[in-house]
Parts: sequence; structure tokens; C-alpha cells
Amino acid sequence: MLWSGWGDPARAAALPEPTVGLLRDLLGVRPADAAPVDLAAVDVAPSRLSPDELAALAEAVGGAEHVRTDAEARIRHTRGKSTPDLLRIRAGETSDAPDAVVLPGGHDEVLAVLRACAAARVAVVPFGGGTSVVGGLAPAAPGGVDAFVALDLRRMDALAELDEVSRTAVLQPGLRGPAAEALLAERGYTLGHFPQSYEWASVGGFAAARSSGQASAGYGRFDDMVVGLTVATPEGTLDLGRAPKSAAGPDLRQLVLGSEGAFGVITSVRVRIRPVPAATAYEGWRFASFGAGTAALRRLAQDGPLPAVLRLSDEAETMVGLADPAAIGASAAGSSASAGALAVLGFEGTPDEIADRRARAAEVLARAGGEPLGAAPGEKWEHGRFDAPYLRDALLDVGAFVETLETATFWSDVPALYEAVRCALIGALSGAGTPPLVMCHISHVYAAGASLYFTIVSAQGPDPVAHWAKAKHAACDAILAAGGTISHHHGVGADHRDWYAREIGPLGSAVLRAVKDRLDPAGILNPGILVPPAEPGADPSSSRPPGAGE
Repeated sequence: MLWSGWGDPARAAALPEPTVGLLRDLLGVRPADAAPVDLAAVDVAPSRLSPDELAALAEAVGGAEHVRTDAEARIRHTRGKSTPDLLRIRAGETSDAPDAVVLPGGHDEVLAVLRACAAARVAVVPFGGGTSVVGGLAPAAPGGVDAFVALDLRRMDALAELDEVSRTAVLQPGLRGPAAEALLAERGYTLGHFPQSYEWASVGGFAAARSSGQASAGYGRFDDMVVGLTVATPEGTLDLGRAPKSAAGPDLRQLVLGSEGAFGVITSVRVRIRPVPAATAYEGWRFASFGAGTAALRRLAQDGPLPAVLRLSDEAETMVGLADPAAIGASAAGSSASAGALAVLGFEGTPDEIADRRARAAEVLARAGGEPLGAAPGEKWEHGRFDAPYLRDALLDVGAFVETLETATFWSDVPALYEAVRCALIGALSGAGTPPLVMCHISHVYAAGASLYFTIVSAQGPDPVAHWAKAKHAACDAILAAGGTISHHHGVGADHRDWYAREIGPLGSAVLRAVKDRLDPAGILNPGILVPPAEPGADPSSSRPPGAGE
């Protein structure tokens, strides 16, 4: 992974000059005042871990070679991959670099690390692929913790078990998406989980953040796939999931899924798997408006047939051509796909199954006013579906600011939520002198609702991190006011924690704190992430409605 950007450095590509000109003329984008620093020029403060603490960590993981304190390892484990994260690391800012990178080789070694860190009051931040975009990889409220380690799980990268009768697999948390798919494909199976971060994100991260893949319409979210978990905590081991479903009390698997390392470290995941499909097919449809396309997607989500991939770009995203990142700026000018709203559908199965579902879906979409565009738009999206983060790096290189945020709601509230977030972003950024281009797509659908994924491009402004913070604050306020959830699949981290507290209320926040206090009494697990802090003098009972409990 590129230390100051996304992915494989060999795949980085500069923006074409006409695109740079458009950014300059339309959005006022100007080159940044300073070029990104070189890795060799980045400095980090000395590790705050004592020799005794480092020795205890080395003993926990089987040797000093699995405890890294060199500058490069610490820099490469500093924060995640949000745009503010990248802007700060490009400027050489490493104030929250870990004091060491610790690489355990198994569940027992993770337990030993947690015990050693709890005794020394050293914070532990689990690190999979490092792809967090919500501030989830550095302690946000260190409290009494004086130092922290990045717990890199890359050594735990095995396919531990494959049960072909039950069609489940046990995967270790350090497996990256492509490696997991390759191991399963050797036996003829697939997980079917392909988020945009797929090439770099890990299985443990998928579970810890409730990841949702681009084929979620057909395969479900990652938390839908999980049937069992093993979790290491400072207080011991949680072994969850004796059957696919159970009525034996609340499902504690759901407590761990989405917990972002605040309750424990996921050391194995049992997931359902499916046979690799015999064939796939992609296609595009055009709708006169985002509203018309949204109505068509709702009909497929509620009444079928449901493709494996189902997504819809609004007019702005369609015009720019973001569904085909390789053609950004050139877009589909002059073609029927460049106007209105573009829908992309992907089908999987045998050729006969695909033909049947495509024909039935076409009837639904045509009745909803859709115009078929053939295979080309869908195949272009499929070819470039993991390229958008590379495009972000290229935009940052020329002085543009680009970031994403996402939410979800019920179908009846989608139009209002869409407008509320757009208006909040446009108002905040235009008011600050950097009018933005705001684009949106629906990429995850359910019978009852859908997600909205926004991409924002503007000039950076004098202080781009602070500049974005104000706009993000306005957008998050708008999400809650319009009835949306603060995150559909990016997670909570530190960036969304205060809005998450408002979403679940004082009593819900108190429940999370009680769980953390029991599993992590020393408060070493990802401090300040996910779990809302207690407000001074707060009384959880104040969230009860009038008359409750009387």
C-alpha cells in the first residue's frame, strides 16, 4: 500500500490536462502550495514504550522480530485513508503515529498482547488493511493511556477450515480480500464480498466495520455472511456462533460486528460461502432522472428479480462519468449514457438463469421508464470498479479536494435525505468560497430502503482539513435531521462518534459503555473510537419517555 495514498503505487496515474483545466475553470482548483513530502523526510517522535514494555510485547508474539519500532513501519500504520488522513500524512504530520507495530501470529498471542498492554496501560488499535476512512486507526480519547500500538494482523492470514456440507469457511482476520477469494476459489467457492476497498481491506476489517460489498444485492452485506466469530478481549475469549440462527438470547455476534476494535480483536470469522458462479453479465440503463431511477430500483428490490449488483448514479455523477473512472472528464459526451441517471446491473448464475433474470428485470425497468444501453456501461463500471481511490489521489495531486460520505434510510425518506445532504454540502462549501461538485449514487438496496453514497469535489481552500470538517459537520447534522443513519458501511470511528451518540440516544450510549467496561476495564482497546464518552453529570434514565417505568 502506498504510504501517502491508496493502493499499488505502480497503478497511480496523473489526470489528463483537459480534466485539470476543467477543475481550474469550473471549481477554482489551483495547485497546492507545497508538494507532498518524501517518506525519507518524514519524522516521528521516539517511541514512548519502555524497554520492559517492548520486551513484554516481544515475548507475547514469539520474538522481537514481530515488534517493529522503526520509523517506516510506524509511518505506514499512521491513521487510515480518508482525505484528511492523506492530507496530513502528505504534509509529514505524524503526531498520532503508533509507538510500535506488533504482529501476532494467532489467537493466543493476541490475548497475550492484550494482557501485557492492559497491565502497562498501553492502547491497542487493531490494524487490518489500514483502509479506515472514519478516523478509526488512532486513539481519539487516550485518557490514562500513555502510548499505543498498532496490532497488525497480517500474519493471521489462513483459510482455517472449509465445511462443504454447511458451505461455511473459517477465515483468519488478516486475510485481504483477494487472498481470501483465491483460497476459496481453489475449492470452487466465493465469498462474493467486493467493497471498493476489496484489494486492500481485510476479513477482520470487513467484520469490525460491517462492510458492504458492491454485489450486496445478491450476496448481502458482510455481517449477513458471518455465522461465527472468535474474539480476544483483555478479559478473555468470546467464542460466538453455534448455529446459523439461534433463539438463545440476544445474538452477541451482532455486538461484535461493527464494534471497530473497541470491544475486542476478532481473531477468526466463520462465514457462509457460495459456489463460484458459472457466468456473469453486466448492463446499463438510463433513466430521465435520479428520482425515476430510484423508483425503478425500489421495484426490483421489493418485487424482484434482484440482480447481484444494482446501483444508480444521479445526474451529476452520470454526467461526470464516475461510473467509469478511467474515462473521467471525457465522460460519455454525446452518448445516451451521459444524460439523465445511469443504472448498472450485474447478473450471476448459469447462462440460462442470467438470461431469465435479465429479461424479467428488463420488463420492470422498461415499465419504469428505463432505456436499455446494452452491456458497455456495465462492463466499463465492472472493469474500473476499484479505481476510484486512485482517482482521488490524482485529484489531490493537482490541488482538488475530494471526499466521500454515505448514509441510508427507508425508501420513503430517500428523496428528502438526498436533497438535505446535497444542500448542506453545497451551502457549507460554497459559503466558504469553494463551490463543490456533489455527486451521489445508490449502491446497496433492501426491500425497505437503500443507501446514498456522496462524492464531493471542490478546491482545497487554505486549510483543507479544517475546511472539510465544517462541511462534514453540516452534512452529518443534515443526515440525522432527515432521518438517515450516520453510516451505512464506512463505520463510526472517531469522525462519526458524536452523531452516533445522538442517533442511539443517552441510554444506548450507556449500554455501549457498560459493555466496554466489562470487556475492556482498563480502556486500552481503540480508546475514543465508536463508544460515546459519558457526559459530565449525565443520567442515562433521562432518555426514558414520560411515564416509562412508573
